[in-house]
Amino acid sequence: MTVGLAEATDRVAAVDPALARVIRRAGPIHHRKRDPDGPFAALVRAITFQQLSGRSATAIHGRLRALVDGAFTPEALVDLSDEQLLGAGLSHNKMAALRDLAAKVLDGTVVLRAGARMPDAEIIERLVSVRGIGPWTAEMFLIFELHRLDVWPVDDLGVRQGFTHIWPRDDVPTPKQLEPEGERFRPYRTVLARYCWAAAALEPGGTSVDLR
Repeated sequence: MTVGLAEATDRVAAVDPALARVIRRAGPIHHRKRDPDGPFAALVRAITFQQLSGRSATAIHGRLRALVDGAFTPEALVDLSDEQLLGAGLSHNKMAALRDLAAKVLDGTVVLRAGARMPDAEIIERLVSVRGIGPWTAEMFLIFELHRLDVWPVDDLGVRQGFTHIWPRDDVPTPKQLEPEGERFRPYRTVLARYCWAAAALEPGGTSVDLR
């Protein structure tokens, strides 16, 4: 039986009272809406937005999307010329990354259509074979596009900082130190991660977090 976010949150809260207090304070979380153009387009957007300010990335992504009539598919991206992609504002590196993504979807290395039925580790392994996609991008794809419930992104600084707000300690844990801390919350470590983000945001000067 598939467990929803509300039930997963209740189960996580029952594991630890400190986390339960943050959950009560922050309120319920909800799945974000999937990219209306589908999972391939979500990854295109993720690559486009890397290392750019929100405004610049949004403008470039908007120009890129405008180049395609209808669904934004790997086939549609392959049909675009280098001049069109560069003209939209993509760097040569990002253009190469998007072309590698499209090629690996088309040759079956990255299987987005069946991805929801694959184990998390296999999805990540396939995604990180794509130029420009690292473990963090793959994990965010699992959390926000595939709505997987047991992702524990220990490389994320916000998660690591939020963890120290829930369970105070002298220093921010390293990814290696944080990895085993999630074990007692399996199979709902995504819920733990999202409330770590929320905990960091609730601190004075913290960045607001959209839990919807």
